[in-house]
Amino acid sequence: MKTLRDIQVGEKSKVVKIHGEGKVKRRIMDMGITKGTEIFVRKVAPLGDPVEITVRGYELSLRKDDADILEME
Repeated sequence: MKTLRDIQVGEKSKVVKIHGEGKVKRRIMDMGITKGTEIFVRKVAPLGDPVEITVRGYELSLRKDDADILEME
């Protein structure tokens, strides 16, 4: 399984599935990240946390734990 953390800086990929449950999954979906959404990885902090992405025309930072629940193409 390939997750958002596996996507390199400067690459785009689409969300295949969100593996979280409850509040975490709801929060991710409220940010506009749903199945089929294209995500562009802009930056990754030196220690890998957070990951800065562009999704639906806006910039967003996600923690490593949140990036791990996003299965990508």
